[in-house]
Amino acid sequence: MLTKLLQATRDSSGDCAVVSMMDMGAMGEAIRKLGVPVETLGMRRGVPTPSAIWRLRQVARRYQPDLVQGWMYHGNLAASMAATFAGGRPRVVWNVRHSLYDIRDERPLTRQVIRANARLSHRCAAIVYNSRVSAVQHEAFGFHAERTRILPNGFDLECFRPDSLARAQVRAEFAIPADAPLIGLIGRHHPMKDHAGFLRAAALLAKRYPQAVFLAAGAGVERSNPELSALAASLNLGASRLHLLGERRDVSRLMAALDVLALTSWSEGFPNVVGEAMACAVPCVVTDVGDAAWVVGDTGRVVAPRDPQAFASACGELLELGRDGREALGRAARERIEREFGLDQIASQYRSLYGEVLG
Repeated sequence: MLTKLLQATRDSSGDCAVVSMMDMGAMGEAIRKLGVPVETLGMRRGVPTPSAIWRLRQVARRYQPDLVQGWMYHGNLAASMAATFAGGRPRVVWNVRHSLYDIRDERPLTRQVIRANARLSHRCAAIVYNSRVSAVQHEAFGFHAERTRILPNGFDLECFRPDSLARAQVRAEFAIPADAPLIGLIGRHHPMKDHAGFLRAAALLAKRYPQAVFLAAGAGVERSNPELSALAASLNLGASRLHLLGERRDVSRLMAALDVLALTSWSEGFPNVVGEAMACAVPCVVTDVGDAAWVVGDTGRVVAPRDPQAFASACGELLELGRDGREALGRAARERIEREFGLDQIASQYRSLYGEVLG
């Protein structure tokens, strides 16, 4: 999302720089190609080293920023620290992009970082949350409520769009019939994504809709994953019925090929995959976590988490609409994203916030 925001504000990108606490990561080069400098601190995961703090001090003094934007919990603390190093009392804005259902679900060090965020939150000029639910959760935990700003994720409507050619190509790639209902889940293998629930719902749907095909993609979501392969085998979901694709770089193509996007998570903040699928005019069935229900609105179905039977029933409702009915729902989904969550709109909201903070 940071990269997308920088891309949407490239006309003023010469006025900013990005500081990565570790290395260049997955997006560093993409940011540099936008003309935005990327500084790296070389930290390892864990407690910051004196050398990393020294590099942060040097970067802050070199740039002398008017405003420092933190990005996620650890970045928020680093932003506040950088502001003290910079001189001139730059304004600090934090960004929280995580739900907080239970602090005990976090790693021990992350718990301490979140608690430090809460104690220091009154010192920053604003706290941006990309999720309404996340804002409520963090305020209840002790984050300063008067600093709250809700700026949802924005979506690139050119990258994510209906694409009949991509739909045909993806289906040809995996030998999926053109008229077969295709239900997909996009997300890394993690307990909170509940891939097991997705597979159980798929097995229920397969009995009722023999032509239905299922697809899942994301890091660790592949046949070599012993947990997923064993469960798929026990549910009689063979390779022709269930495609486990692993990590992919063509998510927009996969989205455009779907008839229904599934989100089975039991924990989310603002689920990007839902907005991306909606931008591709694909209706969604989601669990009622984070802001998923808000994003979907009346263009899909919302069910309780951890209930494969209810999830399968909701997917079945969309399959019963037929292709014309799903396409009508998909058009409404695309229009909702255009109206409420377009990237240019969200970038404009960030610019307005920065202008307000800087006075």
